[in-house]
Amino acid sequence: MKINPGFVEKLLTRFIKEELSKFDFKKGILGLSGGLDSAVCACLAARALGPQNVIALILPYKETFGRDAQDAKEMAQGLGLQTRIIDISPMIDTYFTLHPMKSRILKGNKMARERMSILYDFSAREKALILGTSNKTELLLGYGTIHGDMACAINPLGDLYKTQVRQLARHMMVPDKIIKKKPTAGLWAGQSDESELGLSYTRIDKVLYQHVDLKKSKKEILSEGFPDKDVEKILGLIKGSEFKRHLPPIPKISARTVGHDFLYPYDRDK
Repeated sequence: MKINPGFVEKLLTRFIKEELSKFDFKKGILGLSGGLDSAVCACLAARALGPQNVIALILPYKETFGRDAQDAKEMAQGLGLQTRIIDISPMIDTYFTLHPMKSRILKGNKMARERMSILYDFSAREKALILGTSNKTELLLGYGTIHGDMACAINPLGDLYKTQVRQLARHMMVPDKIIKKKPTAGLWAGQSDESELGLSYTRIDKVLYQHVDLKKSKKEILSEGFPDKDVEKILGLIKGSEFKRHLPPIPKISARTVGHDFLYPYDRDK
């Protein structure tokens, strides 16, 4: 699962530049959390577009993620990005005061969608396309919020497993404290991805690589020595989150249906 980080960097910076130019955009915008994925995405965007054309929004909730917000701020300053810090606490607290509930997961989902709502607002204000930061591991497991952190215009990291993003981060000189930081979706204090999933990203990525990239069956993966309960859980998460990886289905009625027959990039010059 090792990558050639120099080659991947060139490929992804070209991808960002070319995709934005297709739609006459010169600027990109992203949410900078202080974590690994958004840091790598910010580095790629700065190199692809120039730091003056990248806007980083830092969207903390109260003081819960003060250290992460500070790391994000330092990262943006180091890259020379345009930066805005917006506390989402007033919006979140007002909503849950009017509509109280106890589930931390649902509150976390609301926070993720509030952040993305702000990103789309500034995307329109600044005429900047939103760069997604979800990696391949998260997309395959469905470990993300629909219309929250999974929303974007383009997703440069979507075909890199979490462990591969870490390899790229080292190559791009992302600060060591970010690379070594415990991965978190920033949903509540003390929350971490691996504790929620019950597995390390290293173990998850090895199983995913066997199943997705090498097309091995469950039986074949188990023969490699992976524990049955781990494989069962990972494959179950893939199956249960399939709906998150598709556009909403449209029933076919006409001769040319959006998403079935009419795909604009293909039809553009016809």
